[in-house]
Amino acid sequence: MSQSIFVNLPVKDLEASKSFWTKLGYSFNPQFTDENAACLVFGETVYAMLLTEARFKDFTKKEIVDATTSTEVILALSAESREAVDTLVDGALAAGGSPSGETQDFGFMYGRAFQDVDHHNWEVMWMDVEAMQQAMAEGGE
Repeated sequence: MSQSIFVNLPVKDLEASKSFWTKLGYSFNPQFTDENAACLVFGETVYAMLLTEARFKDFTKKEIVDATTSTEVILALSAESREAVDTLVDGALAAGGSPSGETQDFGFMYGRAFQDVDHHNWEVMWMDVEAMQQAMAEGGE
């Protein structure tokens, strides 16, 4: 049996968040989308539930983290190539996101990061698994 993951994220402006992710080429599952929530589809089993802060509070008694000043989570997305990393991050910045951290380039692994319009941290990574395994074998690890 395969499992799905639904990452729940609070958002200040649901329509702005939906617009941001739509500009990056992502879609939403209408079955789980209404005026309080939007089900962002990353793949067949990976989703982010973008919840208005009022709806998010229905699921917790804790305070919602102010993502402009604190980090509650770092989310990572895989990419098929170095170019795909750049395309997604550059698109996120053009759609209203902001840069986050420095570019990571280890030859066999390449990544960049951005903050979405709600200041959630997203890393986009590409890895050449074979080259990584070879580098580790040569390093004696």
